[in-house]
Amino acid sequence: MAKRLIPSFSRILVEKITQPSKTNVGILIPEKTTKLNSAKVVAVGPGSRDRNGNLIPVSVKEGDTVLLAEYGGTEVKLGDKQYHLYDHEAVLGTLHD
Repeated sequence: MAKRLIPSFSRILVEKITQPSKTNVGILIPEKTTKLNSAKVVAVGPGSRDRNGNLIPVSVKEGDTVLLAEYGGTEVKLGDKQYHLYDHEAVLGTLHD
C-alpha cells in the first residue's frame, strides 16, 4: 500500500540527491568535492498564516531542486524510500540548469 505524506503548515518533504562517487570513465571523485546538500521537493504544505489570518504560501513547489542548510530536517521513511522533512526557511535557494 502506497503512502502519501502531505506536510503541515510551511514544511516541505524532499528526497536528497546523491552525487555520483565516480565519473563515467571510472575516476573516483573525493567525497568533499561532491558535497552539495541538494534535494528534490516531493511535497509542499499549504503555508503558514500571518496575524490577520491571511495565508502565506510556501515559495517552492513540487519538482523544484533546492539547496538546503547543512544541518536540520527530520528523516522520514515511507515504504523503502528515505525522505527528509524541512521547514521552508531551511531552503537556501533553488537550483536551475
